Amino acid sequence: MAERAEKQLEKLMNEFEKKEYAVKDDATTVTIHVERDPDQYRNVVENEPRRIREDPFAFLFNVGLYYQGAGWRGYKDYIGAKILYPGFSKEMKTLVFNSPKVQQVIDRLADRQTAIMTKQKKWTTARVKKQKRAFRKELEVVANAIIEKALCTLDSMRTLRFFAFVVNTILVRLYHQGLLIRESEWVELKRVALVAQEKKQSLILLPCHKSHIDYLVVSYLMFRLGIQIPHIIAGENLDMPVLGKLLKSVGAVFIRREWGNDELYKTILDEYIVTLLSKGMNLECFVEGTRSRLGKLLQPKLGVVKIILDAIIDNRIPDCYIVPISIGYDKIIETSSYATELLGTPKEKESLWQVLTSSRLLQLKWGRVDVRVGKPYSLRDWVDDQLKMRGPMDLSDNVQKSILMKSLGYRVLADINTISVVMPSALVGTVILTLRGRGVGRSELIRRVDWLRQIIKDKGGNVSEFYGMSTGSIVDRTIQIHKELIGERKGKDIVEPTFYPISPFELSYYRNQVIHLFVEEAIVCAALYTVIKKGGGKPLQRMRYPDLLSEISFLSSLLKLDMIYKPGGVESNTKRTIQWLIDNNVIEMDKEGWVGLNDLERQCGRENYDFLCFMIWPFIESYWLAAVSLYTLTPPQSVAGPIWVDSKLFAARTQAMGKTLYYQGDLSYLEAVNKETLNSAFTRYEQMHILLKRRHQQPKPWSEVAISSDYVPSRQNGVLVPRGHLWELVERIGTFRREGKNRRDNATVSSRVLRIADILAEDNAIPTANQKALAKRDAKL
Repeated sequence: MAERAEKQLEKLMNEFEKKEYAVKDDATTVTIHVERDPDQYRNVVENEPRRIREDPFAFLFNVGLYYQGAGWRGYKDYIGAKILYPGFSKEMKTLVFNSPKVQQVIDRLADRQTAIMTKQKKWTTARVKKQKRAFRKELEVVANAIIEKALCTLDSMRTLRFFAFVVNTILVRLYHQGLLIRESEWVELKRVALVAQEKKQSLILLPCHKSHIDYLVVSYLMFRLGIQIPHIIAGENLDMPVLGKLLKSVGAVFIRREWGNDELYKTILDEYIVTLLSKGMNLECFVEGTRSRLGKLLQPKLGVVKIILDAIIDNRIPDCYIVPISIGYDKIIETSSYATELLGTPKEKESLWQVLTSSRLLQLKWGRVDVRVGKPYSLRDWVDDQLKMRGPMDLSDNVQKSILMKSLGYRVLADINTISVVMPSALVGTVILTLRGRGVGRSELIRRVDWLRQIIKDKGGNVSEFYGMSTGSIVDRTIQIHKELIGERKGKDIVEPTFYPISPFELSYYRNQVIHLFVEEAIVCAALYTVIKKGGGKPLQRMRYPDLLSEISFLSSLLKLDMIYKPGGVESNTKRTIQWLIDNNVIEMDKEGWVGLNDLERQCGRENYDFLCFMIWPFIESYWLAAVSLYTLTPPQSVAGPIWVDSKLFAARTQAMGKTLYYQGDLSYLEAVNKETLNSAFTRYEQMHILLKRRHQQPKPWSEVAISSDYVPSRQNGVLVPRGHLWELVERIGTFRREGKNRRDNATVSSRVLRIADILAEDNAIPTANQKALAKRDAKL
């Protein structure tokens, strides 16, 4: 390899305090040998001064180092294609605007508009040419406006250093215990970055998306460790005055959430991303599309990733490297706003500016951040492997390309889950929310945290290091960080401190960070619960394996939009999962294929079995509520034919119904009312052809829903009755639900629930303004 690479390694790897390393040139790889533990963890901000009043001299000295660009702060010899020079953004804008595809689209749109006008008016040939030139100039103005708004302005090293100082100050103050990395992972990333640099190829950074802080953390680490900072794909809702301009100057690329049929916008975005990739510029985007309000990974949204994959398939770029990244926080800044959003409160304006400027937030101490990097891999090699595995595929066919896209999306999510770190907050929050009773004693909480920590490690998961601290100290520290979510009862009349959830809904965010590790086991336990909940002796609380597999298949299919399963079919996953449960003495299976609880699990009060059920029950409740809400789409007795309801109004009324059922005792979890899981359930019912949906563009994009004719419930004397296909679905899901004192009598439940549904059905039958406008337009047609 070139001498430059060796010098870069020697300079940059000093950040890891390596004693010895070597570079080997084999034309395609860079080999690094390190004489120390490669799995050592490191706090990259350990020696950074936090507050000026704590050590004024050190703080001001640090300011001077950033200003002067001393050492790594100078960012002068980073790995990757060169950026941050005057005229960089102007050069990129010119390349995008003058690209053949953008110019072809402008010509085509000008021709189209001219043809429309020519049909309406009899113009001479000269007039047509003149009008076409006018249309072309208008489209050029529009194209330049799109480019100006979207493209970042990575022109100034001084601005980047200033922003790095600001982010450093925020991180070391807010997350006072540090920003931790695993050195071996970043050594490997640097190795791949050097290979990419020599080939003029890009790194595609794909982090999970939990907080606004995510992109600050990733870019800061790239700056801190000497790798080209990425161009970050961000929603244009972050393009706010002052802040938007600053973010663009450090790599933010602002794009619309929806592109629709805007051919010019899509082409410009395509060309910009392909231009970046052809120049070897690193790119960062979030495969989930938006921040996860639930704590677990969301389903992949592949708009930008599709552009990258298309560029590989069409051979517009030779290759790039996929880099999955997981970011774990002891505490997320936005959890309280997430909770209010999920319960139906309108989304507040983006809060990153408040984070950057809030003196109150910066006085808090929220523990640490743990960043893990998956092993980078060639996207070209991945595509080739997929084509070999799947056989011949026609990638010009959108359906087959979509299959490849989804496979890539789920591969990235699986990689993120594999490297993700379970933080102490997730351990404590999960234990508190998966125990029966009103609270838990400190000794029991510590015991169960130890158990959970060990079981996660046994399953191959990653748990944040305790760094020599006792579990009791970790638990106490976590409770202090989350004192607004976890309460403590103590006093002379309390034998030992007892902890309880103050806000289970918000605390569930941390529990959901663990669910991917136990989702298959939780589904098996919930399926077995259909007989265990009936009570009776041991012979009555067991199922034959084929019956259990049938229940597992139904539940897995129902929840597939919310859960990310391990590779393999349901049957092979079930066999592996049941064996794990048997090995851990949760269940047992006899020679005749009967599956039931293990005797040891019964003796310990079903604590491990219940733990797994508690993980999945809130999601089952959401899907049950979504199924029940379909009754509100039943035409009232006074209305003939189906009723169509505005989708947003239907979702809001479903949440109102869920809150009512929760406060009346017919729903166990307020979490079940969260709009994200309900929306997933509605999408699943749409896929199952139970729910119908139609979309409209006027006066602005909106949609409406109705129930399929095969699932319309029947009435008797004008009253909804619990029978028919929809009730069968509701009852089937209900068999998996957690038993409650108000839910043992199905007849009672059906009468209460259907009465509320009937009230909402009357409201849903009243047309909205959009529907009235649509009906008026249809009448004219």
